Amino acid sequence: MLPLVIAPHPLLRQVAVPIDISAGRLKLRSFVKEMYKAMLHYDGIGLAAPQVGQSWRLMVMNTPGQPMAYFNPEILKTSWRKIIIEEGCLSVPDVYGLVKRPTRVQVRYQTIEGELKQAWLDGLWARVYQHEVDHLNGVLFIDKTKKFIKGAELVEKYLGNKKSNSLF
Repeated sequence: MLPLVIAPHPLLRQVAVPIDISAGRLKLRSFVKEMYKAMLHYDGIGLAAPQVGQSWRLMVMNTPGQPMAYFNPEILKTSWRKIIIEEGCLSVPDVYGLVKRPTRVQVRYQTIEGELKQAWLDGLWARVYQHEVDHLNGVLFIDKTKKFIKGAELVEKYLGNKKSNSLF
């Protein structure tokens, strides 16, 4: 089982590097399978490669029907409408807070075959995609939390040297 990287590990604050899919498709398929297993084992609905020790622009989500892998994911556009919902994170255990995010996002990513895809995601899947892309950009949900619901006393531990903008 891939071990989780827990904040304030410096890997979680790095901008992940793009993946050249053609350089190692077989190795990437194996890694994606291990990421799926880890995501399910740790009861997650999304997981970014830095959370399991690789600074790659890769994430998986447990979408309805089948898990999806997104290579070099981007957010192209966001809806003007935003909603505040409780979030947590496998890499920031026992902390939950209210985070404001767009309800809809236009995304672009590559498949394992290298095919470039573009789509609109709504609701929960838009939120999870944004959360995981934040990981790939070195941002944790606690950086965006408006109010902590549980675990506020742990936040300073997870922030390391970074100061929180949150109100709690």
